[in-house]
Amino acid sequence: MHIYDLHASGLSPETIVVAAGRPERAHDEPVNPPIVLSSTYFGTGSLGNGDRGYGRYSNPTWDPFEEALANLEGASLPGLLYASGLAAVSSALSLVPAGGVVVMPSHSYAGSLVMATELAEKGFLELRTVDITDTDAVKALISPTNGKKADLLWLESPTNPMLGIADIRALTDAAHAVDAIVVTDNTFSTPLVQQPLSLGSDVVLHSVTKYLSGHSDVILGALVTSNPVLRATLLHHRTIHGGIAGPFEAWLALRGLRTLALRIQRSQASAATLAERLSTHPRVETIRYPGLPTDPGHERAKDQMKGFGSILCIQIAGDQHRSGAEIADELVRALQLWLPATSLGGVESLIERRRRHTAEPLSVPENLVRLSVGIENVKDLWSDLEQALMSLDTSRERAPFIPSV
Repeated sequence: MHIYDLHASGLSPETIVVAAGRPERAHDEPVNPPIVLSSTYFGTGSLGNGDRGYGRYSNPTWDPFEEALANLEGASLPGLLYASGLAAVSSALSLVPAGGVVVMPSHSYAGSLVMATELAEKGFLELRTVDITDTDAVKALISPTNGKKADLLWLESPTNPMLGIADIRALTDAAHAVDAIVVTDNTFSTPLVQQPLSLGSDVVLHSVTKYLSGHSDVILGALVTSNPVLRATLLHHRTIHGGIAGPFEAWLALRGLRTLALRIQRSQASAATLAERLSTHPRVETIRYPGLPTDPGHERAKDQMKGFGSILCIQIAGDQHRSGAEIADELVRALQLWLPATSLGGVESLIERRRRHTAEPLSVPENLVRLSVGIENVKDLWSDLEQALMSLDTSRERAPFIPSV
């Protein structure tokens, strides 16, 4: 079976994560692809299409992951693996022509915002940020009555960390009406929960560091597209700028991908349970989770997602003695099972107050805490959260928690 027949054959994503990216079946050959450690390849003549040539151009260890991810996203071309999520962001932003216009969510991954902002400050592009959940406002920036149209629409849904839900179909239609390219960061959802290519996006971005590899032990990024011209442009950028993946990291990412369906099933179910319980806790001022019927993005998420993800955010209420931010830090300090660390999508549950990062937009509330739900027993996760929340009423004399960054 050709690799892209896996998606066309109607196999479920739960099967594809296990079956994709396997070596050809031959007697006594391994069932897993090997790690190839070589900086160059034998060759005697002119290089043509398909020739590896040199280690910066290609590596056989990248291929299985790139094929598997393409299958999961429903792409007709192999994906592209990068040294980090930000290397993939850099490559995607290279699609903008000099002086072109980028429309980006005001709440999105801080690294993407910082990179786009720095490029705008240097005059390489014009950046327009917007509440991505406000479809009319986004459309107005894509094709303004007066001024330049957008060249690239950057989508993130759910957004990081506010969990806003964009109307991907409507916004991609609006962008394509003015010939803008649409890039969608699908890190939070993974292709098991949302497939932006099927919703109209041109390029899908992943921080492979997160759910796809799933074990908090590699730094990688990826881009996927079915457009051969865009893929050739992105591949050229990766080759010339050198943002390539190490073979060990690529192999680990594929190994982690094999359990993606099980991890998402468990963590997503636990996130829903925790969100429901936290939504009624008196210390929780506000909760954001698209799986809750009261969430403003709930109906839109139901329409374009196959679940609601494993990330939720809460804002901790302050009191007459302490601000919400101070109490949020105390909450993180009081936890024993949840790990106080940045990142997300690993097997372990992580928690942090997002504004401890100076790069986080000022519009993110100071008391907002992001929870990345792992695969631990949900009763244990709730028990730890409950005891930490209860401890806040007796923690006024504690020294303030100063997280390491």
